[in-house]
Amino acid sequence: MNPSDNKLSELLRTARVSPVRPPRFQESVWRRIEAAEWTTATFSWLDALAALILKPRIVIGATTALILLGVFAGAFEGRQLARQEAQINYLAAVAPYSAR
Repeated sequence: MNPSDNKLSELLRTARVSPVRPPRFQESVWRRIEAAEWTTATFSWLDALAALILKPRIVIGATTALILLGVFAGAFEGRQLARQEAQINYLAAVAPYSAR
């Protein structure tokens, strides 16, 4: 071994500085780890839900169900309006001056 290497090693050993940690360093580290785990768990839950909802079979089925629901609701509302109009026309035919 070279004597200058010993001097260099000794110089490096004495020059080593231990960093000073800020107060509550460990607490803040654990808090950030927990927050990251919570965020990851939330995103994985949302990702799983989105993957389930956005499957083509489910999207087609949901769209079909909504269209059928709209058709049935429109038919029901149309039937109600037709019944009311028929009642008004009947009343106008039987007693034309009572509707006023």
